[in-house]
Amino acid sequence: MTLESRFAPNEIEPRLYAGWENAGGFACDPESNAQPFTIMIPPPNVTGSLHMGHALTFTVQDTLVRWRRMQGRDALWQPGTDHAGIATQMVVERLLAAEGLDRRTMGREAFVDRVWRWKAESGGAITTQLRRLGASLDWPRERFTMDDGLSAAVKETFVKLYSEGLIYRDRRLVNWDPKLQTAISDLEVENREIKGSLWYIRYPIEGEPGQFIIVATTRPETMLGDTAVAVHPDHPLYGGLIGKRAVLPLVGRSIPIVGDDYADPEKGTGAVKITPAHDFNDFEVGRRHDLPMPSVLDRQAMVTLAEIEDALVSVAGVADPAFVRTLAGQARFAARAAIVAELERLELLEKIEPHTNQVPHGDRGGVPVEPLLTTQWYCNAGVLAKPAIEAVESGRTVFVPKQWENTFFAWMRDIQPWCISRQLWWGHRIPAWYGPDGTVFVAKDADGAAAQARAHYGRDEALTQDEDVLDTWFSSGLWPFSTLGWPEKTRELDRYYPGDVLVTGFDIIFFWVARMMMLGLHMMGDVPFRTIYIHGLVRDEKGQKMSKSKGNVIDPLELIDTYGADALRFTICALTGPGRDVKLGASRVENYRGFVTKLWNAARFCEMNGMRPEAGFDPASVRLPLSRWLLDSANTAITEATTALEAYRFDEYAAAGYRFVWNTFCDWFLELSKPLLAEGADPADAAEIKRVGAHVLGLILRLLHPAIPFVTEELWDHFGYGETFSLIGAAWPEVVPVPDASDARVELDWVVRLIGLVRSVRNEMNVPPSKPSPVLLQGASAAMLGRVDRWMDAIRRLARASDVLPLSGDVPKGSAQAVLEEVTIVLPLEGLIDIAAERARLSKERDKLAADAKKTRQKLENADFVKRAPEEVVAENRERLAAAESEIARLQAALDRLG
Repeated sequence: MTLESRFAPNEIEPRLYAGWENAGGFACDPESNAQPFTIMIPPPNVTGSLHMGHALTFTVQDTLVRWRRMQGRDALWQPGTDHAGIATQMVVERLLAAEGLDRRTMGREAFVDRVWRWKAESGGAITTQLRRLGASLDWPRERFTMDDGLSAAVKETFVKLYSEGLIYRDRRLVNWDPKLQTAISDLEVENREIKGSLWYIRYPIEGEPGQFIIVATTRPETMLGDTAVAVHPDHPLYGGLIGKRAVLPLVGRSIPIVGDDYADPEKGTGAVKITPAHDFNDFEVGRRHDLPMPSVLDRQAMVTLAEIEDALVSVAGVADPAFVRTLAGQARFAARAAIVAELERLELLEKIEPHTNQVPHGDRGGVPVEPLLTTQWYCNAGVLAKPAIEAVESGRTVFVPKQWENTFFAWMRDIQPWCISRQLWWGHRIPAWYGPDGTVFVAKDADGAAAQARAHYGRDEALTQDEDVLDTWFSSGLWPFSTLGWPEKTRELDRYYPGDVLVTGFDIIFFWVARMMMLGLHMMGDVPFRTIYIHGLVRDEKGQKMSKSKGNVIDPLELIDTYGADALRFTICALTGPGRDVKLGASRVENYRGFVTKLWNAARFCEMNGMRPEAGFDPASVRLPLSRWLLDSANTAITEATTALEAYRFDEYAAAGYRFVWNTFCDWFLELSKPLLAEGADPADAAEIKRVGAHVLGLILRLLHPAIPFVTEELWDHFGYGETFSLIGAAWPEVVPVPDASDARVELDWVVRLIGLVRSVRNEMNVPPSKPSPVLLQGASAAMLGRVDRWMDAIRRLARASDVLPLSGDVPKGSAQAVLEEVTIVLPLEGLIDIAAERARLSKERDKLAADAKKTRQKLENADFVKRAPEEVVAENRERLAAAESEIARLQAALDRLG
């Protein structure tokens, strides 16, 4: 059966993927003697679906894994999903609400059971979608962060860290989501630009009638909890007030005026109100100055007076306890309006200015987050961070690109205690139990806690388990070893830990990478991975971040449906360079689908011309210059591709494959081989060209398989290079000796450049393809003329040359010229084009582009534009200028050719 005229991804991809999976093509082999290669998947949320960020990171990982398998490594790419506490709980709560149910009326046990049922029925759709992308994960080893084995690892770690004093309870500020009613991590907070106001409030100086210190605030509703006013010690106006006291408006409480560098003399008035229970920076000021920390907003973000009731004092014209009591139970923003109105009535409001600031919102709840003083479980990240810092400093783990080490160090060296508790029902419940007097017993299970309590009290006592669950990042921080069976001593753990490489985005260096480093080193005594490859973000074609509000979100599944997984994967590889974001759009994927089509069509040409793999073919046996040139070029492509993958240069790997396939193999080898395959050609020459063509096609399929696995496997199987579905395990191509490679390279490269130059000149001069032109060579040596003679048929056909002759006299009038080494290539154009009109056309195009380039250059030279314009707009203008300058140079070169 011959190849179809077109490659049909939607028909072929599901069959091939099922074939690989059923044949065990993705499986590692713990009993193997081969060198292991391990990548741990960043576990996507069980609620998630494939987005472009996933498509990027999993394409990169799969490319590495397939390449290492072909090199003979025992590759483990461990799949799995994260239970995603908040996200999953929200999904199920929405489903319950649609049924008229509420988790609180159901109770915890029934609700958690419902979540498990949802997970079994609907969770993990992303694992199916990863198959669509071609991700060759070892599916029988799939893990879930709440599997029994991983849950055992979580309890083991918690108990150990608690016993070492590295996990403890503390009362500190947390990001509190009033809608979801839980503490959330920094990663779950997104800052939104909000147009609001800056209120300037007069705080009377105690004992100095008519004297005030003016503070500026964006949050007047929290002033009920102020316990100080801070001033920079060097403040020219207010520095003398340090040590005095102010009267807190509305409340009437006397509060100190303290000196602290936190107060910025350049912002607002240079004096700031300090509300330690409702601002992270104020909390630190409060600790430095030993200030009280009363909360005035509760967990619903309503005003509560419980902690300031005793501090309400009536001060004429300044404070009225009766008014403050009316605020109790009001929502924060309603209370804000009432407080501002009362300050205005009391003439304590100096002024109001429009103010735009970044307001933190819960990324899932969607409401402004409140800093809230609560008692939570914490992990001493400062102690755990030190070995992780040392591991990167010493090179035990390296970042690629290296500059991300600085980001890692900056955060790790200033790391804060890690709040690990969450007020949710779905997740790893904290293994802590409380006795009747509040004594805490931490154990792996209830029986262990009961035994501790019995020893403590001398009798059995009823214990209550902590209601909170652990931060999702705690369990995912154990992922590199919990998925391998730890705390059990398994053969997988011994063989595959530490992993070779972690592939992830820079946005979770702090939240996941750092936690894996800290927990891996502490629990396992070694780093979890030797290399951390950090890729950029996927943006749209203009460089803008994808968002639903902009309407520029691209669905990778739609791209796969339209263009095939190979086209999307190759596009991602081609655009993924070190330290840069990926600008991706449907048009780019469509363009690279052309590459997949080119490969398919080249294979069809090979098949139609009898190029079939031949057992025992020896590349060293070839004698034709064209054969030697192709094999030598293949060696270069192999070296470039291997070097690129070793350096995580996926763009260079894709470029090496693209150049060799499209240019060398398709555009030149196949074209130059046609006369040797034609009827009447030397049978021995034809036989050799068929053997070489088939050999190199097989090499190409192996070289490209990591990036475009489907089309390469389909062709591999069709041509019979190996057993069905075997390309995934075929050997990575290696460089082979080629006899007289240098001579062949010199000759063929010269012929290729000659034809390319003639084509380029004809194209620049708008010579119609239907009009062959003579090609004259001035200054050609006898050796060069010999090459021309040997390749005359190909030069005439491919360069559209009526003849190729040496030129000894003057250059004919109206000729275009180009230089190849010491030879001047002359193309007489008289009678082929209107030379004057062509000169005018080229000049007009050049001048128009030059004018446009000037405007763009002036814009970029404007410092104000570069500073204020969005980064993607500046980048787009720079690209436009570079493209214009390149085209201007090309047009000028064409004019110069005309003399």
